Parts: sequence; structure tokens; C-alpha cells
Amino acid sequence: MNYDDIITLGIAFGLGMLVGLQRERTDSKIAGVRTFTLIAILGTVTGFLTREYDNPFILPAFGIAITAFMVIANVIKLKKLDGADVGQTTEVAALLMFAIGAYLVLGSQIIAVIVGGALAILLYVKEHLHDFIDRLKEKDLAAIMTFAGISLVVLPILPDETFGPLDVLNPKNIWLMVTLIVGISVVGYFIYKFVGKKVGIVSNGVLGGMISSTATTVSYSRMTANAKNIHKMAAFVITAASAIALARVLIEVGIVIPEKLPQIMLPILVEFVIMILLCVGLFYLINNDEEGEEMPEPKNPAQFKSALIFGLLYGLILLAVAFTKEEFGNSALYIVSIISGLTDVDAITLSLSQLMKDDGLQTETGWRLILLASLSNLVFKGIMAAVLGTRKLAKWVAITFGISIITGLLIMWLWPEAWHF
Repeated sequence: MNYDDIITLGIAFGLGMLVGLQRERTDSKIAGVRTFTLIAILGTVTGFLTREYDNPFILPAFGIAITAFMVIANVIKLKKLDGADVGQTTEVAALLMFAIGAYLVLGSQIIAVIVGGALAILLYVKEHLHDFIDRLKEKDLAAIMTFAGISLVVLPILPDETFGPLDVLNPKNIWLMVTLIVGISVVGYFIYKFVGKKVGIVSNGVLGGMISSTATTVSYSRMTANAKNIHKMAAFVITAASAIALARVLIEVGIVIPEKLPQIMLPILVEFVIMILLCVGLFYLINNDEEGEEMPEPKNPAQFKSALIFGLLYGLILLAVAFTKEEFGNSALYIVSIISGLTDVDAITLSLSQLMKDDGLQTETGWRLILLASLSNLVFKGIMAAVLGTRKLAKWVAITFGISIITGLLIMWLWPEAWHF
């Protein structure tokens, strides 16, 4: 006896029950839990027959039969019910369930299970999905479409080979990094849009770091000039956003060079924990009479112009890192990290990660350069807070950033090479 086929039938039965249960709750007149279970099993049995008799016509014949049954059912419903709603969701779900049942036998069971589970979830979240769409503004839709264009249209057509001097400019790789950064920002943007306004200043700091810690620093620094007694709250949000920016750096490194993340993670994680402790201390110092103000709603983070500028910046830093390493050695890369980190930590982080991925830079040196760029960015944001905000804000930011910078420099100087995960 082939127990694998019995397991396959069991999977088909479970997926059919799962999808059918959801359709039953929507009071579908076409198919419910029993019908969807039978359709899934029919698809699986059809797959068995196709495999057993090696006949490519069995599967499409049964598929056409299922389609015909659906058409007849809708015709009967139209004749019997006044004002019947002839939707296509149940019918398409039934055909997909039949295909999933067949694919369990003829294709990858993992893919079939994933598609079946995703189908059930998609049907279940219908109301939430419609509510989400109703709340979208024009700029939200623009963010989604721009990100889709960046990731699904531009990325696949770019050549996957290196060009130019020093043989480091790979258009596909550069745009992949653009897609990564824009994707992180878009996720943070939509989390803020639908959650951030409701959960207070902690979320403002977290989401500010996900979207742009620099933009958050500018927004809250300007806010202190127009509102009284919010300097501690603003300092907290700015520090929290900068701490989350470090976590964002670790995410970027983990995506580009996951095999080297254990060697890079611990020292940067220690700096992150120090900044979080500073945030905790600052949070408890916030006066009760300070009112938590909402973070100004960020602009569309998926603007094509911004993506193009980041791509150009990333390419220039790739060239700068490669040229500096070749001409002056690894020591000169510290200057590049300081200068690059002033404006954008993401670009230098990804550039150094690519260099470590190709074994062009030792991991011990790489994480120090990334941390140095982050500290340089703290200096830049601290200056912006002092220039744009009040003196009280400058004092609190100087304390939190000063401790963070000193700690980071000590970590770079004293960290033993043997300390890593």
C-alpha cells in the first residue's frame, strides 16, 4: 500500500474543509464545506488517474466538467432567485481548489498547501481587505503602484552583470537594494498609517525608524519650536527612531549576507540595547503634562525619484568603497564610512555588505565600518536637532546621542574578535 497517496488524500481533505468552511460561513449558494471538500478530493483523484494512465487529457476533461457544473448552478440560481448576486469568487475558488488537489499529486505538495492556505486566508479577510482599500488615499495607492513598478517591472529587466570601472556596478544588484530599502519604508509607512496614530509616542519612534529616522528627527525638532514642553517627548522619539535604524541595519545585513550575520550581529546589538535603555530612561522622565503629539504623516516613501536617487547614491558609494580599498587599503574606508553615514546609513551598509559577501572585506572590519557610519549619522541628526529645535531638545539629544556615540566608539575599539554568535 502506498501511504504517500493516503497522506495526499488527507491533505486534500483538510484543505477542502478549510476553504469550504469559510464559504459556508458566507452563506454561499453555490458551494459549501462538503462541496469544496469533494472538489479537492476529485482533483486529487484526477491527479492519480492522470499519473496512473499517463494520459494528459484526463485532467482538463474533469476541469471542463467542473466548470460546466458551475455554469449550470449559476443559471439555476438566476432563474430561481430574484436579484441573485452572481459573483465569481466561489466559482474561481472551486476551480482553484480542484487544481490544488491535482497539483498535490502531479506537482509540489508544499506549493499546493501554501496556495490552499493562502486561498482560505484571502477569502476570510474579505471584509478587512475591503476596509483597507476604502481607507486608501491617492498617495497610498501611488506608493503601492510605484513599489510594484520598482520591484516587478524594473527589477526583472535589468542585466545581472557588472559594468564600469572597478567591476562593481551590477544594475540588477543595485536595483535589488533599492527595492529592499523602499520595501522596508513602505511597510513602515502603512503600519503607521493604520496603526501608528492609535498607539502613542512609542510607535512614533519605532515607525519613524522604519520609515526614516532622519525625517523623524527633522519633524520633531521643528515641532518643539512651535509647541511648549514637548522637548523630552521629541528627544525620546528621535532617539527611539535612531535605535530602530540600527535594527534596520541588521535586517539589511541579514538579507544580503545571512551567513555572516552571527559575526556582525552581537556588537551592533549591544549598541542597540544601550540606545533602547536610554529610551526607557527618557520615557520615564517624560512629564505627565507633556501631551503626546502624533508624528506628522510621512510622504510617499516609494517615490520613483527618491528610489532613483538612492540607487545612484548606492552606486557611487560602491565605487568609492572599491576605489578607496584598492588605492589606500581598508584603513581609508573609515573616512568613507564617516562621510557616507552623514547622509545615508542604508547605502554604505549595503555597499559594505556586498564587499563582505564577495570576501573583499573582513567581517571584523566590516561591522566596525557599519557601526561607524551609524555613529556618524547620529552626529548629523544631533546637529539637525540642535539647529531646528529648542535648546532643551538639543540638551536631551546631546545626552542620549553623546552616550550612544561614546559607547559605539568603545565597542569599535575594545570589542574582542572572538565575541560573536
